[in-house]
Amino acid sequence: MLKNLDPALNADVLHALRSMGHGDTLVISDTNFPSDAIARQTTLGKLLRIDNVSAARAVKAVLSVLPLDTPLQPSAGRMEIMGAPTEIPGVQQEVQAEIDRAEGKPAPMYGIERFAFYEEAKKAYCVITTGETRFYGCFLFTKGVIPPENA
Repeated sequence: MLKNLDPALNADVLHALRSMGHGDTLVISDTNFPSDAIARQTTLGKLLRIDNVSAARAVKAVLSVLPLDTPLQPSAGRMEIMGAPTEIPGVQQEVQAEIDRAEGKPAPMYGIERFAFYEEAKKAYCVITTGETRFYGCFLFTKGVIPPENA
């Protein structure tokens, strides 16, 4: 264990998050997402795991160390439900609450059509799969910056 780090963050995930640069994206996915196949096409090229936790719990852990990009561009996306793109299922509501908590204000997610999500995921830096079993528990996050203390 390390002080001040969420215990859900394992060494492989921490290394990937630290290696990412401003504007890089990462996927946090449910158990139904083709995580391994997609992960092989990402920059990292291998699948990362935060097992046995919900998507919201994994997002909470990741956002405890990862800055989201500025509000000038969308920084948190969700996979849209096919045939009901504006519907927000419980798993996405829970993740939205974690995003808002991490940001200290409302930071609405944008929707990404299911097949477009797969294509965007292939361009990501990495994919982190979770133990989430509910459908549409798939999210895309863009890394922001941490400004200097005197900025």
